[in-house]
Amino acid sequence: MKQALAHVMVVVRDYDEAISFYCDRLGFNLVEDTYQPEQDKRWVVVKPPGAGGCSLVLGRASKSEQESFVGNQTGGRVFLFLSTDDFQRDYENMREKGVEFVRSPSVHDYGTVAVFKDIYGNLWDLVQFFDAAKLPS
Repeated sequence: MKQALAHVMVVVRDYDEAISFYCDRLGFNLVEDTYQPEQDKRWVVVKPPGAGGCSLVLGRASKSEQESFVGNQTGGRVFLFLSTDDFQRDYENMREKGVEFVRSPSVHDYGTVAVFKDIYGNLWDLVQFFDAAKLPS
């Protein structure tokens, strides 16, 4: 059996501001942005450059109970892990583009990591693993 995660949904307040953050600040690619009139929503997919695997679906909160999860998808824990082949390059680029890091870079037995917030406050790890075999393909 072969299985893989295709997408992870991130609940957002607004499609366009989320696209701007993920594409302009984090450097992700916009894979798809299709209006679905029957549901009055958009199917918005973004993906880190060079990523062959999982992508993010940016889903606008459409109900009041969904709005409470914007920026708090995991109750304050790190939500997603963005692996990189060059930590310093990506860390500096993200800082220059206004990405807020809430934990400074630190070195651990698995690699170099720093924690940043997305536009809504969800926490992410930017991580460069020492073992290249751990990088997603």
